[in-house]
Amino acid sequence: AGARRVYAVEYTDMARHAREVVKANGLEDVVTVIQGAVEDVVIPIEDWDKYNLQMEEEEGDGDGNAVQECHSKRSSEDEAKNDDNNNASITSSCKQQQSTKVVDVIISEWMGYFLLRESMLDSVIRARDMFLKPKSGILLPSHATMLIAPIMNDDHHSMILQEYTDGMDDWKYYYLANLKKKYGVDMSVLTEEYDKEQREYYLKSSHYVQLEEDDSTVLAPPAIVKTLDLAVCTLEDAKGVGETEFTFDIISSSEDEEVINGFAGWFTVDFQSRTDEVGNKFGAKMTQPVHFSSSPEIGETHWGQQVFYFPSAIPIQRNSKVKIDGTMEMLRSKINARLYNVKFQYTIAAAMDGSNELMDPVESVYQIP
Repeated sequence: AGARRVYAVEYTDMARHAREVVKANGLEDVVTVIQGAVEDVVIPIEDWDKYNLQMEEEEGDGDGNAVQECHSKRSSEDEAKNDDNNNASITSSCKQQQSTKVVDVIISEWMGYFLLRESMLDSVIRARDMFLKPKSGILLPSHATMLIAPIMNDDHHSMILQEYTDGMDDWKYYYLANLKKKYGVDMSVLTEEYDKEQREYYLKSSHYVQLEEDDSTVLAPPAIVKTLDLAVCTLEDAKGVGETEFTFDIISSSEDEEVINGFAGWFTVDFQSRTDEVGNKFGAKMTQPVHFSSSPEIGETHWGQQVFYFPSAIPIQRNSKVKIDGTMEMLRSKINARLYNVKFQYTIAAAMDGSNELMDPVESVYQIP
């Protein structure tokens, strides 16, 4: 039982520690740690025969024929050189040239905050296309889903707003005043730029939180804004979330007045059998699928949730109904491709039919830092 051959790919110097762990556990004959980008990995030519690595033709493909043509060509060249003693080497070389799709399973923890931050999914997709058997191979996690919901998180929201206010007060009444008094230097010309910087950090960026598990935090059932089938998704899919509509119906039955502080985003991933047409036909079946979620109801996780706070909290009257209609879009930052910007456009009405708007339509753009 167990894998016949494992290639553990790590870009950082943590690969050195991984090798020590492999050696300490007597697994050097099974696990090879490769330091570098997965896009640059080359399966050692000697492993093809040593571990009997087998290619798998794609549906309607003819890789086997391509290998045979390569073998015939190389054999003819060697005959011309009076060298006919390396057929096995020729076969291995030709296999490696034509395809590296010999991997049965790829496992990667690529998920970032709100799933896509850090853009590590790109490398996973490239690794899949380079190495995974196209018909029977499985990539784990196999599926991913992104969700958003309106939330009430008033204490943290108020703290963020207060930190912005305190920062501006310190700038105006302490830093500028002291500079002027002690050194006669007027720095007030920079106030506008400083305020812009503070707004971007506190008011126009998402914030990492671990929301409470109780029912009062998430005000409506979450909306799915993106799903990914990791067996077939593309680099284009990894770029973000196209403009996606959402509707939230919030019913307040609390004796206390509630507020809407903003939206929260999280994700789920599944470890299950392939569901694409080819994988469903040829892929291995997982008899014990696993579901993982970073939602508030699960409790604390490494990823937590990303919250996108409104400029100010929106009150909900006791025993009232509120409807939020809008769209969400998530695109890569033009400054840093590993980061994303999220745009919300929405209206909030104090009746389910939208007949009593509480505010004008809003458009807000947030950075995920």
